[in-house]
Amino acid sequence: MMSLRFASVRRHFRTLPTFAPIPGLLLMFVVLGAGCSSFNDQWRKTAQNPAPTNDIQGRWQGRWISEPSGHSGKLRCLILKMPDDIYQARFHAKYGQIFSFEYTVPLKVQRTGETFHFSGEANLGRFAGGVYRYDGHANGTNFFSDYSSKYDHGTFTMRRP
Repeated sequence: MMSLRFASVRRHFRTLPTFAPIPGLLLMFVVLGAGCSSFNDQWRKTAQNPAPTNDIQGRWQGRWISEPSGHSGKLRCLILKMPDDIYQARFHAKYGQIFSFEYTVPLKVQRTGETFHFSGEANLGRFAGGVYRYDGHANGTNFFSDYSSKYDHGTFTMRRP
């Protein structure tokens, strides 16, 4: 009797298509793709204006590296100056060749000569590691930041494209 049931179940699953789309997975790719498209549109628009040499606003690109795991990936950032020495840093990070993640961090900036020192934090959510803190410096051409969270820490290194 048990072998008859197993044969029936096995026959049922054999008739299912092997690559039927999973609605949740499909929705995830649509949502992730939409965010990436928005970032890419803004990236292209910002490229039309020359990068300021005396400020950190504009486009940046480089790499992120996690010290504990050794994981790394491409990193792009759009920085926009806000009132009261606050800059909005919109990061777009790649993990592996296909996964990307986008988030925004408000940075408190203090300028000393040609160097901009900054710090900020953002809650990326429980599944992404919670609150991340950033501390770094930049000038008109180079950007460096340490980052840390409860489960990870590492560096961002970027230059003007």
